[in-house]
Amino acid sequence: MPSFKGGRWTRGANRAKAGLCPSAEVESEHQEILQFRNDITLASQSKSRQLSGFSQSNGFLGSVARFWQRSYASDYLGLAVLLTAYILIQFFGEPFHRMFSLDNLSIQYPYAEKERVPVLWLFIYAGCIPLATLIVWAILFRPPIHKAHVSILGCLVLTLFITDVIKNAVGRPRPDLIARCKAEKGTPEHELVTYEVCTETNHHVLHDGWRSFPSGHSSFAFSGLGYLALFLAGQCHVFRPRTDFARVLLALAPILGAALIAISRCEDYRHDVYDVTTGSLIGMLMAYFTYRRYYPPLRGNKCDTPFPNRADVADGRGFRKLKDDEERVRSAMDCEIEESDDETETHPLSSMRS
Repeated sequence: MPSFKGGRWTRGANRAKAGLCPSAEVESEHQEILQFRNDITLASQSKSRQLSGFSQSNGFLGSVARFWQRSYASDYLGLAVLLTAYILIQFFGEPFHRMFSLDNLSIQYPYAEKERVPVLWLFIYAGCIPLATLIVWAILFRPPIHKAHVSILGCLVLTLFITDVIKNAVGRPRPDLIARCKAEKGTPEHELVTYEVCTETNHHVLHDGWRSFPSGHSSFAFSGLGYLALFLAGQCHVFRPRTDFARVLLALAPILGAALIAISRCEDYRHDVYDVTTGSLIGMLMAYFTYRRYYPPLRGNKCDTPFPNRADVADGRGFRKLKDDEERVRSAMDCEIEESDDETETHPLSSMRS
């Protein structure tokens, strides 16, 4: 592995002497690393002065600032706000009711009384199982327990909130809307009508017929199981060269489970392909966004190690995440050097000719 000693990359220098890479490239990498280290140091010192000056002040504000820095109050507060907003949407939010026509074949599918994946089982598959897996992993291998529950819970609640906001704003009819509506007799079949022609008395069944886009089951499944897949991929180093196939399968298993849940929504005629695809993309995007807030890139050498806790770094020395950014750059360069060495070992004659 290369090391940064005495202002230069020792392994890169050795390779340059051996004629395996141009010395100009090594010097360029050297200058970039030095510049990056200087930027990191300046940013860390600036952030340290700002935080330490405010948190070390006396009085109530200083105590609040110290508590805010050394605890996870911001994470729990954000989680509580999102959860409250989601509950308010569920109880008081009404979807936009698009006009529809009774002769529209795309919304004439039968209403499934029993779903293949009910809401309860969705929360078990995509919520409880990933959360339990992360907690057990944390107990066995001792990463911070906080990241095991706050990270995935925040991901799930954020996904639910965003999905429901879009659902109510778009108001797209479900494929089984006609069966839900039970339009009154004499309703024109070839004209656009409103939900006022419906005779369904169950408020949830009727108005949920305009919450087709995007699929909530799909977004929730890919946010929970997608996060679990990213977590397992990082812990197993699946992007490390010559990683065994068993680790890859372990990381891909949650993705397959999420895909099956999403497909079941089409089989129940609750959504079409566009709803399911968009919901899956939203869930996976939220999973990746949440995962990268707590863990380095999957191609890094230390992708299994989460960023330091706030309580560990809020000591006047600034946020240690800046050092993680530097480590991330080093890991990427290490990986590139390893790949170059692999190519050299595979084609030794071509390297000697060059």
